[in-house]
Amino acid sequence: MKPMRMHHVGIVMPTEEDARDIMKMFGLEEDHVGYVDCYQTDVIFTKAGAHESPIEFIIPKGTSVLKDFNGGKGGIAHICFEVDDAEGVSRELESKGCKMLESPCRQAGIARRDGSDAHELKINFLRPKYAHGLLFEFVQRVKEAV
Repeated sequence: MKPMRMHHVGIVMPTEEDARDIMKMFGLEEDHVGYVDCYQTDVIFTKAGAHESPIEFIIPKGTSVLKDFNGGKGGIAHICFEVDDAEGVSRELESKGCKMLESPCRQAGIARRDGSDAHELKINFLRPKYAHGLLFEFVQRVKEAV
């Protein structure tokens, strides 16, 4: 498998106010906010510095599968790596006996709150059972925000 660049760390928060409190506490700046329809979540991405990856704060909405994450208290959800070919990484891991969360990879658009286009991504997750209890996401950029 090719070396991968860390894209972000995903943290589920019960409310946007909770996420903003953490951002204020640690002096984190907002890069962009949006909504991920396929998982029914609002997201806030922080700005990344020269040698760091952003944080994705994930706020479940409605009947999101993440609503009851960690008993509804939220917590660290996943570590995400950026890849050139999400389907290829999925196939490679499956060839090693691992199972992925999605089949095929999901197309995920992050719609910005202001209505402007955002990133279009192809994503998949390695089931935690195959990674010592950790959830890893693999993201492929399909279309950049304009």
